[in-house]
Amino acid sequence: MKKVIAFLLPALLLVCFFVFSETAHRVSGDPVPYLNLHDSVRYVGMATCRSCHADIHATYVHTGMGRSFDHASMRKSAAEFGPHAVVHDSLRDLYYFPFFKNDTSLYVLEYRLENGDTTHRRLEKISYIIGSGQHTNSHILDINGYIYQAPVTYYTQERRWDLAPGFLEDNPRFGRWLTDECISCHNHFPSLEPGSLHKFSDMPSGIECERCHGPGQLHVLGRLEGNLASAAGSPDFTIVNPRRLPRDLQMDLCQRCHLQGVAVLNEGKTFFDFKPGMRLNDVMNVFLPRFTDSHEHFIMASQADRLRLSACFTKSEELTCLTCHTPHRSIEVTPADHYNNACKNCHSQQPQKSCTAPAARREAVADNCAKCHMPKSGSVDIPHVTITDHWIAAGTRERTATTSPPQFLGIQILTKENPSPLDMARGYLATHDKYLAATLMLDSAAHYLRLAKNPLEERLPVLVHLLFLRENYDSIISLGNRLSPAQLPPDGWTAYRIGEAHFRTGNHEQALRYFQSALDVLPLHLDFMEKKGAALVHLGKLAAAKTVFENVLSENPKRPVALSNLGYLHLLTGNTTEAARLYDLAIALDPDYEQALLNKAALLLLQQKNAEARKLLQQVLKRNPQNRQAREGLMGLGAGRLAATCRK
Repeated sequence: MKKVIAFLLPALLLVCFFVFSETAHRVSGDPVPYLNLHDSVRYVGMATCRSCHADIHATYVHTGMGRSFDHASMRKSAAEFGPHAVVHDSLRDLYYFPFFKNDTSLYVLEYRLENGDTTHRRLEKISYIIGSGQHTNSHILDINGYIYQAPVTYYTQERRWDLAPGFLEDNPRFGRWLTDECISCHNHFPSLEPGSLHKFSDMPSGIECERCHGPGQLHVLGRLEGNLASAAGSPDFTIVNPRRLPRDLQMDLCQRCHLQGVAVLNEGKTFFDFKPGMRLNDVMNVFLPRFTDSHEHFIMASQADRLRLSACFTKSEELTCLTCHTPHRSIEVTPADHYNNACKNCHSQQPQKSCTAPAARREAVADNCAKCHMPKSGSVDIPHVTITDHWIAAGTRERTATTSPPQFLGIQILTKENPSPLDMARGYLATHDKYLAATLMLDSAAHYLRLAKNPLEERLPVLVHLLFLRENYDSIISLGNRLSPAQLPPDGWTAYRIGEAHFRTGNHEQALRYFQSALDVLPLHLDFMEKKGAALVHLGKLAAAKTVFENVLSENPKRPVALSNLGYLHLLTGNTTEAARLYDLAIALDPDYEQALLNKAALLLLQQKNAEARKLLQQVLKRNPQNRQAREGLMGLGAGRLAATCRK
């Protein structure tokens, strides 16, 4: 009872405060705020919502959002398994075979074949399946809370396995982080470990009610008290009803996740800070790269952008996503008449806008408006899927084929009408990092940065980021020398980039200082930890470096860099047995990790096992013929000239 009172009392005080505050707003004529936007209002969870809204819950859990994320199981998976489910990455010459063991645990086996023999084998258990199965199922592994995307995806519409989106040209294998940016759209709110970017202590199973309605604490308390029930037909400001939001806020709510582009957070914000009823640009800005063929080729989750291009949207003050979509009911069971009626609500009242297609055409599509005016299309970012194009065309739109490559036109900010030069500079750098790593992006960022008149402390993270991508380390160091540690931005990344500039120019003492500053902000960023360890090695502080690499491996034992570097430290202290074991672990995780292969070869040469060393050096050169160390090692094999080292 004490706990209940402790929970209720602050909320009831908030209710009293907000009711008074809301009355003042109504009198002044300002927009009425939803009371649950206050940071102190808590989420109650979908089970609590279900206790009163069981009928809505029963249909919602079958929607794409309700089925967006769950533990890996046969029930959750939409995939077909069997001997045919083998995916070959021809660029890296790796095979992947997904399978269920005992019908309970899902695994992905990675292997390599050479002359009929298996020369590499790595088995990873899949913890989660992401995606409703309407288009795809992708797969996530969890290593001590750190989550990574697996290399294979099941594409439901074509009933086939293939490499995951984004893995076709550059396969990171089991090393692609899934940060809160990704998870916050595909799932409800997980618990991100403080100081980490992708370690989670709790992972929900699907998008819940409060993602679209906001925190429910005040609403629940009001209903329990019986004194906040709104009059019939009047708004209940303790909870957000998206249909009652103004059109711009409705669109912001939907495009939080259905406006896939390059998202750039505002200073001090996280991807969990947006709530229904807020303006999206209060938390982040979203940019889209535009090309000469963007009107025909577009990314998958761009429904909000495509709808905004439609004359139906631009010439209306009421059309929103909710005009056609009922979020509590799956599109798979929504009849076509539901969508047709949405069209007829406007067009049947305007005879000049009624359908003029020939009868045969209308009969062929069963008078389905969307079949002609919202045709199915592929997407440029997800292979093997077709999606409904939400750009509602005035007439039947035919796709045109062209052999000339599309030309880049620039990026467009979709969340703000008058972006500042600094906004645009951030957008171009983010586009470079997340979408298209081209010099043009950096040139454009530099242009807007020159136009920005913000104080240096506001421009500093963007300027250091730009200089880092251009490998202009001397300028970064010069900037850093003008700052005290207290003046470093609280993002961690700026400190890391300044530290990396010092590291690459040989000043390991200064590098160590900045790497530690980065870790003060993100103590569980394992890449930052490994860089700190490398700096300590170069400074001869081997015991401290050993502790750092051991800490990395205690967080995630499957880090090839930390394993190889720790092996090098053991080699320096004469423990060749442990060094060999750690090198072998690193190579087992990544058979193409050049530094581990070179270090193992150096150890073998030290032990006068020249034939085994030669095999490893040839393995390096097979994947990278330009590797200087491997070439020189083979040339001087008889003299044993190859030194192990710590990865820089």
